[in-house]
Amino acid sequence: MKIFGIVLVVAGIIMLLMSGISFTTEETVIDAGPIEVNADKERSIQWPTYAGGIVLVTGAILIGIGVKKK
Repeated sequence: MKIFGIVLVVAGIIMLLMSGISFTTEETVIDAGPIEVNADKERSIQWPTYAGGIVLVTGAILIGIGVKKK
């Protein structure tokens, strides 16, 4: 439980610093036998800033619960 809390805290800090992730995928536009045409398409995943705060607080709570059980 404590390790999962640490992972959530790190993920929450990263989410607060970055507002999203962008990446490029390759898609096949035309596939006619031996001829194939591909195109690169840029995609992005965005999340609200408060989501990073929620993840961070949840991780801190899990760390606190893990410490109290000892």
